[in-house]
Formats: sequence, structure tokens, C-alpha cells
Amino acid sequence: MRILGIDPGLRRTGFGVIEAHGARLRYVASGTVVVPSADTLPARLKVILDNLREIVRDTRPDVAALEIVFLNTNPASTLLLGQARGAALCALADSGLEVSEYTALQIKKAVVGTGRAAKPQVQAMVQRLLALDGVPAPDSADALACAICHAHAAPLASQLQRAGSLRGGTTRLRNGRLIGPS
Repeated sequence: MRILGIDPGLRRTGFGVIEAHGARLRYVASGTVVVPSADTLPARLKVILDNLREIVRDTRPDVAALEIVFLNTNPASTLLLGQARGAALCALADSGLEVSEYTALQIKKAVVGTGRAAKPQVQAMVQRLLALDGVPAPDSADALACAICHAHAAPLASQLQRAGSLRGGTTRLRNGRLIGPS
């Protein structure tokens, strides 16, 4: 399974593509979409949209994983970040990709083992897990971590979905916990 991870941002949107074969992970590509801060908001969102569409065309992922944005101390910044996230979601949906969403806490826990990990810890673990020659840039590392999180979570979610179908109900996960039939 080829997974595209996205770390959305209005100034810098990180992306990372990995392949997951069981527990084996392989690095494919990563980088950062740098958005000109002098552009108008609509133009900035279009840069994110167009670049992510191109990344999907070039890397041909099977699925995508996106970080969920939570309210931070500055509501205006949160709203702008949400718009960048919306542009990313539109690019992924327009490309026909199934999108899974994870919180920063879930991503850090999946990659580092603790949801309170610092950025350098995430970068170091991404480097180790993907056997990279160097430490990835922060935005790329966050996007690759999102893809790694999905690689770990997807098999469990698939098994739970099959189990729910066999019982005649739909089994769901909320924050990594089984919540039963809907």
C-alpha cells in the first residue's frame, strides 16, 4: 500500500510518501510545498491545491493520511490553518483518494511511542523507521510520520471493519479505541 501523508500549513505544507508491506516501511518521496506569503489567501490556497494534485499524480498513492487541526491559542491562526487543510482535502478528494485523519497526539504516539514527543524526536524516529540517510526537514518529517501512523492503524481498522460486517453491524474506532456497532 502506498500512503501519502500530509502536514497542512498555510506557509508550508509537508508531504511524505511511503510504501507499507506488512510491518515493512519504505520511503518513496517527501518535501514541502512553500506558499508565497505575499499572495492573497485565495492564491495561497490554490498553490496548495495545485501542488498536492501534482504530487498525487507523480507519486500515485493508494490512500492519504492528513493531520487533524485543533484549536490553538490563536483562533485566527487556527481558522487560516483550517483553510489550508481544506485545500489539501479538496486536492485529495479531487484525486479520488480515500483520506484518513489523525490527531498530532495519535501520530506522535504511533511513531515515537508518546503523544508528547518533541519535533526532533519525531524527526529522529522517522529517520530510523524509514532508514533514511539524514534527518528529514520538520514539515516533511511530520507528513511522513502521518503516513507511518496510517500504515500502523490501517490493518487494525480493516480487521475491525471486517469483524463488524460479519456480526451485521459496523464497528468503529474513536481516538484509537473500539466503540462498537453504530
